Amino acid sequence: MLEVYERLGPYCEEKIDSRVVLSHDQRDRGRLRTTTSDGDEVRIFLDRGTPLLVGEYLRTQCGKTLLIEGAFEEVVGASCTNWNTFSRACYHLGNRHVKVQVAERTMYILPDHVLEEMLIMLGLTLHREQRIFVPESGAYSHASLLHH
Repeated sequence: MLEVYERLGPYCEEKIDSRVVLSHDQRDRGRLRTTTSDGDEVRIFLDRGTPLLVGEYLRTQCGKTLLIEGAFEEVVGASCTNWNTFSRACYHLGNRHVKVQVAERTMYILPDHVLEEMLIMLGLTLHREQRIFVPESGAYSHASLLHH
């Protein structure tokens, strides 16, 4: 079993020994048990409160380098052509502390029928799709600076 206690960050020139595919929820946890793409069991023991990033590297206790990849998961895309409507929807989701991935006049959230109804009432068009969900990490988070 591989054990991870060390983060190497998003830049690493070492050989990648294996990959770990994690959902957004799994990347938010500091402690978890999973398997690599090669089938090896991995236990991750990291500080809580700092989510793992898609594209981040970890080092196992035995010196192997692992790459974190995002898992495809069901999300709800909400879009519109009007910037005012889009901005209002972002405000309302932010006011509820909802995790949101923002793109060009499209936002992605995890499925939630109450939020979906609100977005429809605000005038957005919704669709479901499978994608790697990478929500904004917050304005004061170090991770938010890595995405921009």
